[in-house]
Amino acid sequence: MYGIAPRVRIGRSRWFNLLWLLPLGFLVLIIAVAAAKHLRGLGPVQQFLHTYPGTILVPRPARRSGLPAWLGWQHFLNLFLLIFVIRSGIQIIGDHPRLYWTRHSTPGREWFRVQKPVPSDPLWTAKKDSIALPGQVGLPGLRHSIGLARWWHLGTVTLWLLNGVVFYVLLFTTGQWRLVVPTSWDVFPNAASTLIQYLSLDWPTEPAWVNYNSLQQLAYFATVFLAAPLALLTGLGMSPALSTRFRRISKPLSIQVARSLHFLVLVWFLVFITVHVALVFTTNLPRSLNQMYAARGGDGWTGLWIFLVSMAVIIAGWIAATPFTLHHPRVVQRAGYALIGPLQRLFEHLDARPGEYTEKDISPYFWHNGQYPDSPEYQRLHDSNFADYRLRVHGLVDNPVDLDLRQLRDLPHHEQITQHFCIQGWSGVAKWGGVSMRTILDLVKPKPEAKWAVFYSLGDGPDKGRYYDAHPIEQMSHHLTMLAYDMNDQPLPFGHGAPLRLRNEVQLGFKQVKWIQGIEFVADFAQIGGGHGGYNQDHEFFGYHQSL
Repeated sequence: MYGIAPRVRIGRSRWFNLLWLLPLGFLVLIIAVAAAKHLRGLGPVQQFLHTYPGTILVPRPARRSGLPAWLGWQHFLNLFLLIFVIRSGIQIIGDHPRLYWTRHSTPGREWFRVQKPVPSDPLWTAKKDSIALPGQVGLPGLRHSIGLARWWHLGTVTLWLLNGVVFYVLLFTTGQWRLVVPTSWDVFPNAASTLIQYLSLDWPTEPAWVNYNSLQQLAYFATVFLAAPLALLTGLGMSPALSTRFRRISKPLSIQVARSLHFLVLVWFLVFITVHVALVFTTNLPRSLNQMYAARGGDGWTGLWIFLVSMAVIIAGWIAATPFTLHHPRVVQRAGYALIGPLQRLFEHLDARPGEYTEKDISPYFWHNGQYPDSPEYQRLHDSNFADYRLRVHGLVDNPVDLDLRQLRDLPHHEQITQHFCIQGWSGVAKWGGVSMRTILDLVKPKPEAKWAVFYSLGDGPDKGRYYDAHPIEQMSHHLTMLAYDMNDQPLPFGHGAPLRLRNEVQLGFKQVKWIQGIEFVADFAQIGGGHGGYNQDHEFFGYHQSL
């Protein structure tokens, strides 16, 4: 399913198609050019342009004889890495193509979407709501390929951040920061002067080789010192592990707010890159490329040749990324985990606490997800109101048991209100009632060699085969890990996993197994399913623990 043109909500229910910004923007540009040309003929404006020519010269010792060679490499590496960051980021957005300003992900209350309104089908799932992208736009482009997109995104973001650290160090140790950091309030009237000059089509002629004009300086400053750090902070703000740990921040800056802000940062980068490239190509291209790529002035062709070689590398990487990913998905997964894994492991054992949410925080809409069970066995259980249901807990335990729903309800009751985080990007708060896994552990007494609890579902996965997921045994004794048979004070509905589902609040939503058939305690999961720790890990290349 392909999406629709991007739309922004206006008011409560009106939607504006953003494609209209193309003709409207062109019209506004024509009017702005006509206005700027008229203004330049006015005496006060001419005096303003004379007083503020558009460029503030930095002190002579800081002026350059040319752009340093390291800055040329930075241009190349930034562009090369941003291609994969942006493409994989667009792919991640496509997995839940709606953005919200509230903690809840309520259809119709999103402020931005690239998908049709949610249909009236009560069992519509978030996975059905995802959209496909062209293979050379998204990375990898396939519908619901967020597992691979996340490895690309997190991995290349790690490299981009490392490259950014090098950039900051060189920027301040070489004195180049003076060229991108405004040091006078005159930068603003000079930027206005530059804007008038650009719009009047009588562009500034001072070479950036010596000094950036004030409009360039503000744009570079905003990109380097505002947009880039904001991209990092909002990216971290989308982490369930960090959101749960830093509650004072995540209360006002929820995951959904962070996701929306992260998207707006993406828009800034796309606009900046477009305008930056357009101005380079329309203002003495040979000289600009010489400055950026060859670290020399003049109008020779050395910079152009270096630029063409770098673009050949970039285009080759762009074209090869999707087919390589589809042919070698495990390589992409291993490379991504090698880059992000060390950081991810720092947050695997976070301290989620009960009592963080109250009933007033419960989401008005909680997305359904997963492949609904349709086997004859499940249908018989469902039709009998699960009278014959038995939860089998076995494996490396001293006391294997088979528990029906009445026996489960007779065990000590556990209740919690927690936030659900889906790997696709949506979230929701719900009240869960059931039995704590601590109670189950006390009942079955796992053996010392039991390292994993494997949860099996009555439903199959999308590619057939029993759905399962493995969890570290130490997380089973966490105070917020439970088997839920109630949701929001009602028996667990079919769409959310009736008769029993897992709630392990230190993990993402895909690991909250629904329609549970049994639990097996094992020493390792290498011989279960595809051997990667879960159905989604086997088929969609998720990590078996994804706390970021």
